[in-house]
Amino acid sequence: MTIHPLDADSATPLYEQLRAQVASRAATGDLPAGTRLPTVRQLALDLGIGVRTVQRVYTELESDGVVVTEGRRGTSIAATTVPGDATEMAEEYAATARRLGLTLPEAVRLLERSWSVGSVGADGAVGGDQ
Repeated sequence: MTIHPLDADSATPLYEQLRAQVASRAATGDLPAGTRLPTVRQLALDLGIGVRTVQRVYTELESDGVVVTEGRRGTSIAATTVPGDATEMAEEYAATARRLGLTLPEAVRLLERSWSVGSVGADGAVGGDQ
């Protein structure tokens, strides 16, 4: 399993670059379910970043359901199924973003901003600190 190099000069923090890379590669199937990730120490060494940084990424990915950690077996990409509603909503958002003339990076940036600011209530309504 290969992790692509991170960009130390990017405005995006290293942990977020790594988290986003693993999450997106898992979502696209580039990292199929069951793919074992390197140990925290090994990945930190390979990327030249801190162990705590990698641990934070693995913890967030596990919290998001992207990976599972099974003690001595290590961490691997989780088997996931995307609910049909989520797929439909993603397709609608992509179509709307294209219709509005947004680039993919702009559309992703808007989604990421909404993801980090908003919260989803029990009724599915999105709200946040305004």
